[in-house]
Parts: sequence; structure tokens; C-alpha cells
Amino acid sequence: MSHDDDEAHWWRDAPTLQRVVSDLLAGEMALMRPGVGHRAPPWPPGFDLRADLGADSLDLMGLGGAMEAMLRLPPAPDLPLLNRTGLADWIDAAYAGLSQDGGALTFRTSGSSGAPKPCTHRLALLWQEADALASLFGARRRIVSLVASHHIYGFLFSVLLPRRLGLGPDAVLDLRGHAPGAVAGQLRPGDLVLGFPEAWRALARAAGGIAPDVVGVSSTAPCPDEVAHAVAGAGLARLVQVYGSSETAGVGWRDRVQDGYTLFSYWRRGEQPEQLWRTLPDGSGQAFALQDRLAWPAPDRFLPCGRIDLAVQVGGVNVFPAYVADVLRLHPAVRDASVRLMRPDEGQRLKAFVVPHEAASIDAAMLQAWMAARLSAPECPAAYSFGAGLPRQANGKPADWIIDG
Repeated sequence: MSHDDDEAHWWRDAPTLQRVVSDLLAGEMALMRPGVGHRAPPWPPGFDLRADLGADSLDLMGLGGAMEAMLRLPPAPDLPLLNRTGLADWIDAAYAGLSQDGGALTFRTSGSSGAPKPCTHRLALLWQEADALASLFGARRRIVSLVASHHIYGFLFSVLLPRRLGLGPDAVLDLRGHAPGAVAGQLRPGDLVLGFPEAWRALARAAGGIAPDVVGVSSTAPCPDEVAHAVAGAGLARLVQVYGSSETAGVGWRDRVQDGYTLFSYWRRGEQPEQLWRTLPDGSGQAFALQDRLAWPAPDRFLPCGRIDLAVQVGGVNVFPAYVADVLRLHPAVRDASVRLMRPDEGQRLKAFVVPHEAASIDAAMLQAWMAARLSAPECPAAYSFGAGLPRQANGKPADWIIDG
């Protein structure tokens, strides 16, 4: 489907560009200064990155690099960004660069399965998905977002999709940071709510329930069936689960937990088991690597069957953290487990986070002996941490953890 210039050039909408740039800068600052509280967007007119955000010269360099990388801005020697710390100056720089060449964007993976990596997408392919999403959701009056707009999920649904639905920037409501009850209280019939599994879990528990004719979207991580049932019980008219990744963008969707995911029309099963084939807007095609193993009950329907975890090296030997976690789960006292390579400051071995069954008595020494009888030395975790649930980010994706002392 073609788009006129005003529609396709999303950055010409000033409030939308300000939202994307602000989310990007706030997210990058949080990564550079973990544990330090910063004022979350939306930011007021006249906001200054140095005075109001606390960014020093090194922070500004990192923020500038992140903005240039995501928006793929060309060099602009006539606009020395690091010497101009007003948010308005940075938005002007973003607008100028995108107006020269806004044909692609680079998103980053969360790093939940290793170091974050850049994933570049041509804007024409993102618009292809926005067209499919518009057909899927039909007429909606507002977009209520609980996700950041500079990640691929938030960008597709809160930047491009509203334009395809004919919604102006005032019809996109950002309710991040609001308590679940406050979010539920502001929902109206005709809303499309952008969430993730933990947000939906919290909304399902909110007092008063959810207004009629509210449709939800869940992405970023698999949505547990019990969460989908719970929000339906709280009054949500429909919960659409979107499967995809930073590498592929959206691949398929489902709105019933018992069903497999349906491929968007431009995807098909690849010739290789770990690939998908995408028909591009110009009619050509391209293969994309999958991040998960998929089962195919029908040619256009699939079920994820576990992540394709890459090997890591321990002592010069390739080991597979996902397999080690599977072995850990075989222990009768272990309910769940996560395994990953230690950070450089922690060591060069595997570490494990274990969720024991309730009332189970287990410690690191017991697990070390049990694993040593089943795996090679490089495969055995050298450190164990314990807790009631696996570490997760706010969006539900797996998170790293600090080794217990």
C-alpha cells in the first residue's frame, strides 16, 4: 500500500518526534546511569539535558551516539549537538537528519540473551506491518501506551499504527508510570491498549475492571495463558498477542490462547527450519533468521517451542545455557531455572538462578554435586542464586542477576 509523504514521514508530526526522542534519551540515560532516578518523559518545554536530566559531557556523548544510531542521522557539522543541551535543539537535529534520509531505523535488542545488538529495518517494511496491523484492529478511537516508543514494538504500535488508523497525536495517551488502577480508570470504549504480560497481569487485578470495547495488545515476551484469561475476566474485549522480535519485527498474531499464531500475510515458512521468508513491498523476498524453534500445525500457523540459544564458550568449550537450564529443571526440588554466562566482572563460567519448589530444601552444594554427575565440567554452573521467581525486566523479558555473595 502506498503512503503520501505527510503520512509516511512520521517525524513531521512534532509531538510524535518529541516522544520518540525523549523516550530514547531517557532510556539511554537509564542504561548509562543504572540505579539513578531521572525525570521520566514527557518533559516540559525548555527541558535541558544537562540542567534537568543531569547529563554530563560523557553522558551527552553517549546520548548523541544513541540518537544518531537509532535514527541513522547523517553527520551535521553545522549543528554541534553536544554544545546545545536543550531538548528542543536535539529534536531539531533529529528532524533535520530524518528529512535528509529517514528511510530506515535501527532498534536494539534488550540484551536478555547476550549483549544488545542493533537491528536495522527499512521504513517501508515497518509500514508494511503497520498496514497489516490496521487491518487487524480496525477502527479504534485512541491508542493507550504502556510501552516506550523507541523500541520496535512501541514504535510500530504508537507511532506508525495511529497514522494508519487516521489518529492524531492527541489520540495517543502515554500512561506509563501510572498505577494499574489509575490506568484502568482512564480507559474508554474504543481504546487500543499497548501492554506486556506483567502490565496485563496487574491490570487484571485492578479494582473496578476494564471498560467495555477495550482491545489490548501484548508483546515483548510470551503472555501466560492465565494472564490472558484473567484480563478477559476483568472485562477486556480482546487481547491480541503479537509474536516477533527486534530482528524480525512482528511475525504473527493470535487472540485466543488455545490457537497457534497466524502469520502476517507477507511471511511464509522458510526453506530452512530456522528461517522465515518475507515478501517485501516491492515484490522481492528476503530470508530472516528465527530466534525460536517453531512448530507448524498448518502452513500459515505456528507455535513457538523454545528459544534457539546460541552456544557460549567456557574454557574453550562450546556449551548451551538453555540445555543446562533444562537439566537443572530435572532436579526434583527445582521448579524453574535460568542459566547464562557470567559477566566479565563475575568470572568466565556459567551461573544459574534457581526457583525451588515450595517447602523444598536445597542449596548450591547439593546442586553442584547433582549437576556434576550429569554434565561436563564446563557445562556445570560455578555459582547459584535462589529466589521465588526468575529475574525479569519490567516488560517481562528475562533479566540478568547479581551473583549471591
